[in-house]
Amino acid sequence: MEFTAGGRLEVRLTRADVGKRVSVRQLTGSGAGGEKFTDTVGVLTSWDGDVLLITRRTGESVRVPEAALVAGKVVPAAPARRRGPSASFEELAGVCARSWQPVESEPLGEWRLRAASGFTRRANSVLPLGDPGVALDEALTRVRRWYGERGLPPYVQTATGAEGTQERLCAELERRGWRSEVTAEVRIAALAPLGDRDAEVSRVVLSRGVDETWLRRYQRSGVPGPHVLHVLNSGPSVWFATVSGEPGEPRGDGEPGENGEPGVPAAIGRCVVDGRWAGFIAVEVDPARRRQGLATAVMTALARRALEEGASAAWLQVESDNDGARALYDAMGFTVHHRYHHFRSF
Repeated sequence: MEFTAGGRLEVRLTRADVGKRVSVRQLTGSGAGGEKFTDTVGVLTSWDGDVLLITRRTGESVRVPEAALVAGKVVPAAPARRRGPSASFEELAGVCARSWQPVESEPLGEWRLRAASGFTRRANSVLPLGDPGVALDEALTRVRRWYGERGLPPYVQTATGAEGTQERLCAELERRGWRSEVTAEVRIAALAPLGDRDAEVSRVVLSRGVDETWLRRYQRSGVPGPHVLHVLNSGPSVWFATVSGEPGEPRGDGEPGENGEPGVPAAIGRCVVDGRWAGFIAVEVDPARRRQGLATAVMTALARRALEEGASAAWLQVESDNDGARALYDAMGFTVHHRYHHFRSF
């Protein structure tokens, strides 16, 4: 990382560079071995008083005391990825939102307030794509009131790590005491290689609607009410995949299937086709049946159906601490496009 001009370290940043992608070096210590430095690359989200706040692609905020700053400069946006489809944040955010629609929504300027009786943070959080039309403090006051009227905690879903994402909004929320509870990766890949995988798809059953059997495997549904079914069935073109368990395996209530009927499915998945995009959601496998290729079979079957509908690109979301799923998606060729975070007001 080059910071020098004529052999000298230079700070080539001013407060006017807030909002730009920067690279800085700060002094973090010194001793017998000499001085120690740390380099940080991210969006300069604020420069208040004598502290710079830089938000990395991961959403992590780094505080850099001005007194420790020894070098810094504005750097170009992250280079375009070379694998998989290209996509802007705005396009992909819209696709993701259409795949998981709330029961109730209301605009706040260009923000969208969403609620679904508390079923998942995604369907019960603000999607802040643009300007709320009022000052930020007033917008957040309205957000708290709107969710409070529905007996729900106020969440704002933000994104980091791509051109046009919301690093500055993340920093402003943190300054106001909001805290990020969950971070997830939005990953993308070409769709055709998924459909071409050599997977055992003969046991995968595809359907247009969710049923009680599918819900027995779905870990987030709890007691499924109309709000759950509304969200799961929402989207331009929705498909559900099921791999049945063996006859007599336990049902969701712990009892064996009656008359040999399958109980809890061995694996499930959901796919939403939206133009060129196919989104893979709720891919779950019985813990006792993992590493048997069931998740791959589910995704392959869904990918083939999405290809028939004209899709060419794939996306999915995975929580950043789900190492097993992230390893699987790495092997399938999915790369991180951006990350999103759910900030909650306490």
